[in-house]
Amino acid sequence: MITSIVSILQSDATLAAILPGGVHRSQEISRQATAAAYDANRELRPCALVKQESATPWGPYEHSGRLYIVVWLYQRFGYDAIEQARQRIYTLLHRQQISPVGGGGCWDVSHVNDVLDQEDSTLGAAMTVSRYVATIRRI
Repeated sequence: MITSIVSILQSDATLAAILPGGVHRSQEISRQATAAAYDANRELRPCALVKQESATPWGPYEHSGRLYIVVWLYQRFGYDAIEQARQRIYTLLHRQQISPVGGGGCWDVSHVNDVLDQEDSTLGAAMTVSRYVATIRRI
């Protein structure tokens, strides 16, 4: 499921224009793990990191569940680009049915919440976090 969501976000031209540092599926944003997130001066560009948070059983079916997905948005200074990205990601994911790579099923992806106007002191960057939940068939 996470592969499909990352693919949707990476293939959207509008989001790519807003986030020139890219959308990444990695353990962290760093010069080693996500080199494309940095410019020629080694400064962080607006970018996103997509991670799975938790998976839980849920629903009336034996194999149904919920998968929580978190999108971390980063920008060196200010919040303008990551706010635009947050809104675009909402348009791409909220109330969508996404076909998971490798089978399974997805009934619905819904926006859960946002944590706005934060700072990541390790990266020295502005940060916003968006959380989504996918109701899925667990296989």
